[in-house]
Amino acid sequence: MDKVLKAITPKSEDFSQWYTDVVRKADLMDYAPVKGFIVIRPYAYRIWEFIQKYLDARFQATGHENAYFPLLIPETLLTREAEHVEGFSPEVAWVTVGGGEALSERLAIRPTSETIVGEMYSRWIHSYRDLPVLINQWSNVVRWEKATRPFLRTTEFLWQEGHTVHRTKAEALSETEQQLEAYRGLLHDLLAIPAVTGIKSAGERFAGAVQTYTLEALMGDGRALQAATSHFLGQNFAKAFNIQFLDEDGVLKHGWTTSWGASTRLLGGLIMVHGDDRGLRLPPLVAPIQVVIVPIAKGGSGEPVNAYCQKLKERLAPHVRVVFDARDEFTPGYKFNDWEMRGVPLRLEVGPRDLAAGQVTAARRDIGAKIALADGELEVTVPQLLEDIQKSLYEQASAKLRAESVPIHDYHEAMEHDRRGFFYGDWCGEQVCADRLQEETSMTIRCLPLGEEPEDSGCVICQGPSRHRAVFARAY
Repeated sequence: MDKVLKAITPKSEDFSQWYTDVVRKADLMDYAPVKGFIVIRPYAYRIWEFIQKYLDARFQATGHENAYFPLLIPETLLTREAEHVEGFSPEVAWVTVGGGEALSERLAIRPTSETIVGEMYSRWIHSYRDLPVLINQWSNVVRWEKATRPFLRTTEFLWQEGHTVHRTKAEALSETEQQLEAYRGLLHDLLAIPAVTGIKSAGERFAGAVQTYTLEALMGDGRALQAATSHFLGQNFAKAFNIQFLDEDGVLKHGWTTSWGASTRLLGGLIMVHGDDRGLRLPPLVAPIQVVIVPIAKGGSGEPVNAYCQKLKERLAPHVRVVFDARDEFTPGYKFNDWEMRGVPLRLEVGPRDLAAGQVTAARRDIGAKIALADGELEVTVPQLLEDIQKSLYEQASAKLRAESVPIHDYHEAMEHDRRGFFYGDWCGEQVCADRLQEETSMTIRCLPLGEEPEDSGCVICQGPSRHRAVFARAY
């Protein structure tokens, strides 16, 4: 086995090290000079661009516009909404010197933008005719994390954050649910990741929100990842920042606001859901390279094989993202391993026997199977195979989610499964029970799944009366 594969720690041996090996060996990132910061390399950034393109289309189709708000937020603004600042205070990085002089007021490097957005909206909104305000921004944020992991939790990360203001509570709630569905579509349609949709408990919701909707995805090691969130902020921020409008009835009223976001932690989720011991397995719709053509030839057979491969690349280029690996310094075996590490969904192998038979040999990254494809049909069969691979990866991830979704009646039952997976059980709704669960098991209440009612079997922690159905898990 070649040196590339030896460098990857098996998932079953050390999942954390496996993850680090993959993100480094697949050239997704590198560590920056400042601890906790990373460089997102072009291969990973291209995946992020596909995510941006999908979400931008969803947002703009529902009337949202992109804008940009400042990176630095005056301390007086950040502290205006008490619950919000308390939730973010431990993670805030401050600027205290500018141009060599001490600043008269500290400036926070944005951990999120509700406060600066609220300040600006209070200037722009005066009448009900100004509503709704539907704005999204693509930006970076900084949260000073104590423990970091590439993509999953970094001090600086990229994201989109939407901020809207509405005339009524019903409109704001509808907006919150609409964006939750946009994120569900992203995970399902583009990233091939199934997720549980639900509402966060009071102890887990976004600081300052009335209600937080979440999508919780199951990673390869049985932990949860909060993939995206959509927050109904009620009138909390509107009152803190005087976002008021004169309604049609002549009464001055506060707006109803929302915020919602998804970040580059989705790249980490993509790796951890689909990756295997050979590296990445990328869903074709977000794969920077969907097809790689690898020639297998020696001596005199090399020239006709390479000539065919070049023409094949030109034939496929209008239909798929394709690369012809013409590197002659590496063996075919090395190339196979290299492209498998990078998660390319489909490999086309071409040798003298393939030329003689009028075919190519296709190797699927999702299941490892090889099949022969007739040369005359490749413009049709290759895109079809990519569609099959996209569906296959979603089905594999869904099967794992189903297998590791376990009903429990006592939280100790989770220990029998080594706390791997999503555990469904009743909860009394008391934070003291949630705290006890986390202290004893490192599990948290990930969400109260939508559409599910308690079984009235008693809280899995204290055995008291059931108030909610909940999903418990360890999380990133």
